Amino acid sequence: NLQLNKMELELLNQNGSSQSSVSLVEAVFNQEFNQDLVHQLVNTYIHNGHQRTKGQKNRSAVRGGGKKPWRQKGTGRARAGTIRSPIWRGGGMTFASVYQDIKPKKINKKMYRSAMRSIWSKKVEEGSLVLVDDLQISEPVKSSQIKEILANLGMERGLIVISEINEALHKASRNLKQYKVQSLNSIDPSALIQAEKVLLTSSALNKLTEVLSK
Repeated sequence: NLQLNKMELELLNQNGSSQSSVSLVEAVFNQEFNQDLVHQLVNTYIHNGHQRTKGQKNRSAVRGGGKKPWRQKGTGRARAGTIRSPIWRGGGMTFASVYQDIKPKKINKKMYRSAMRSIWSKKVEEGSLVLVDDLQISEPVKSSQIKEILANLGMERGLIVISEINEALHKASRNLKQYKVQSLNSIDPSALIQAEKVLLTSSALNKLTEVLSK
């Protein structure tokens, strides 16, 4: 097991005022950044996120075009053998991509946890991690609510990480391009790295510490 040393970070409420300080586990949030391992994790995530449905039709796969449009000589027009030629509108592609069933990449749990510890430690080192006790969105759900809360927390853009999917929070933020809401179970490591600020709720912090301390 990892050694559980402590360090402090301020805990805010959603109005932006300080609640208290929270002890962060150094074995999770104070680790050296392993660039090679993080790069492997991000590549694996992106590769497995592809739908792998890309594909076009070449001239032989396009429906129709069996009859020669006009005779070979005597018309004054360029010779043509099929209306499904790549230079015709509605024809096939010259170098069509063919669908390929690519196996998903794998990364074991130990490597995943180590890479995520590196990323979270980097966020703490950069001072871009914001802790909040909870996020409460009242009915009716409006985007202006989440904008006001995040403005109080000093966030103009960034990533919001919660322990579980919150439908009200998702609805309030889906029209705001500068913010993304993700749960710990489906967090995008590349979005986490690129985020200018990362907002983490206290429940998400507890769950994250529990998972990454193993």
